[in-house]
Amino acid sequence: MIKVILCDDHAMVRRGIRDTLADAVDIQVVGEAGNYAEVREMLRNTPCDVLILDLNLPGRGGMEVLASLREADSPIRVLIVSMFAEDQYALRCLRAGAQGYLNKAGDPAHLITAVRTLAQGRKYVTAEVSEMLIENLASPSTETLHSTLSERELQTLLKIASGKRLSDIAEELMLSPKTVSVYRSRLLEKLKLSNNAELTVYAIRNELV
Repeated sequence: MIKVILCDDHAMVRRGIRDTLADAVDIQVVGEAGNYAEVREMLRNTPCDVLILDLNLPGRGGMEVLASLREADSPIRVLIVSMFAEDQYALRCLRAGAQGYLNKAGDPAHLITAVRTLAQGRKYVTAEVSEMLIENLASPSTETLHSTLSERELQTLLKIASGKRLSDIAEELMLSPKTVSVYRSRLLEKLKLSNNAELTVYAIRNELV
């Protein structure tokens, strides 16, 4: 039996994933979490084979969960299931230690296949991501400016681009407004931009939102 833990901050999304996996007799959901602290506690106390992880969590995000598992040399396999476009985030997640990536808008049947593939010790990507990997190997593209951003900086960029105020961002990420202001300053410097409007345009042009 493949034991799975779900981590997504939306209960309805977790229910949809759980219902999809219920069709597979060889997969059992053994726990659910809605944020970084919950999933870290659950992973310490609940044995599992595969973690299905969302990137956009309140507080510490999915990339930080990946980093903590990597530092601990954990045998748990991680499947990222995210709303973010594959061409912008799949390679970033795979490089960070994930073993698979799926977009939430994809075919639910792929979820079962992905979990089984990871449980067998292999990686899972869609045909589109596989093609991107091949193209990247054949002719490595010039690194984009946003590929140099840290996870926190990227989260801040996405939230600014969605129209949220720094105070709202601070509350959602469980950070102080001063810390979020520092991330914003780093964003402007790294992306060579001047204000929030330009950050928003950059995010849209690069299909980050």
